[in-house]
Amino acid sequence: MYWCLLISNGVVYAFKPLLLPGRHLMEDNFDLFGLDPILESPNYEIAFTACALGIFYTCYLASSISAFLIVIAGYTESQLIVLSEEIKNVWDDAKEQINGNKDSILYKEDETKCLNNIINDHLKNIIIIHITNIDLMNDVKRVFSGSILVEFLLVITSLIAELLGGLENTYLEMPYALAQLTMDCITGQKLIDACDVFNRAIYDSKWENFDSKNAKMVLLMLQNSQKPLCLSAGGMTTLSFVCLMSILRMIYSGYTTLRSTINE
Repeated sequence: MYWCLLISNGVVYAFKPLLLPGRHLMEDNFDLFGLDPILESPNYEIAFTACALGIFYTCYLASSISAFLIVIAGYTESQLIVLSEEIKNVWDDAKEQINGNKDSILYKEDETKCLNNIINDHLKNIIIIHITNIDLMNDVKRVFSGSILVEFLLVITSLIAELLGGLENTYLEMPYALAQLTMDCITGQKLIDACDVFNRAIYDSKWENFDSKNAKMVLLMLQNSQKPLCLSAGGMTTLSFVCLMSILRMIYSGYTTLRSTINE
């Protein structure tokens, strides 16, 4: 849906001039160097094609990379939520497994020992999956952290410029920039929330009933989950609702300052 939103915004922006009477470009005040007069053939056709290709490149690239980040972060989020449910119910699941196999010789000898053996197998699997997701998000953050920072700087600059240009002139550009900024922060916030759910689930796992070996594994998971997974913009800020509100406040402050300077 997010990918379709950005692409459809670009399509509307690119084909809007074709619906207006006369010859128009996406921005009539924007002249390409060396194509003057720009509204005469073949300059008009060259300028329109160049602008359309630029819009396609911008929208497709931004939407596809953002969609990739949403998929990766969403995958990790869903994994953490599932692991939270599994570890929260690991004690009850182990007891249910033993109760369902009362007639088995394996479970007749020492119920407590068998119970902890089952829990140990579950905890090992949870730790492996959790560490795999930590490594995945660390790799994603290392690769995309710098580009997210550049994106945020460009989006902030563009939003301030669009506000100065007047909403009646930039009503198509504003949703495009705001959608990117908002979706990145929502993705980061959902990842942080999933980490918090997983951290709380570890405390609720009835670890006080475990033997010392399993208790140490729970302690290891607690240590691994102390630093929540997140997306960052160049290591300068963590993508979250707090980041979104701070950036919107910064944009409005920059706009009001420049607007008062221009009016003077």
